[in-house]
Amino acid sequence: MDTPRAELAPTPASSASIPSYPLQFQLNGEPVHINVEAWVSLLDLLRDKLELTGTKKGCDHGQCGACTVLVDGKRINSCLTLAVMQNGKSITTVEGLAQGDTLDPLQQAFIDHDAFQCGYCTPGQLCSAKGLMAEGQARTVAEVRELMSGNICRCGAYPQIVAAITSVMDMKEHKDNPERPYLPGTVPA
Repeated sequence: MDTPRAELAPTPASSASIPSYPLQFQLNGEPVHINVEAWVSLLDLLRDKLELTGTKKGCDHGQCGACTVLVDGKRINSCLTLAVMQNGKSITTVEGLAQGDTLDPLQQAFIDHDAFQCGYCTPGQLCSAKGLMAEGQARTVAEVRELMSGNICRCGAYPQIVAAITSVMDMKEHKDNPERPYLPGTVPA
């Protein structure tokens, strides 16, 4: 016996049956007020609801770093955090690094050093590098490499990425230089 197709389709849930929560935060310096379901990741909120597609969905498991953004100045994998956990925080994505038409010095360094090939990982690399510099933990080129190791570049542009970051940090990119450590606050904003 054939069942009419309309009877097989699930009944759409009313929007009242799916609870959402009010969320307020600063996004690239602008206030955002939005309602979001409890299970929505920060990555999905940014890309799907706020249409900021610079932040990439790579592995969706926190292993590649393509989704790295800054939350209150600290780098995080946006695929691993729920959007509702960001209430009251300040979030910076790759779209928020430049000041109008003026690129951030790190963005310009990526261009100058050809620190990207396909470009898919670049937004996460840039946000991670900004966070790395703000953290003030990297004092040598080897430490830059180590602290950026959570961001995968499948094209293998690691030497250029490190060169771009260390140039903004005013480090020698071709060798570790412990005599000239990076000091927080000495990098152009």
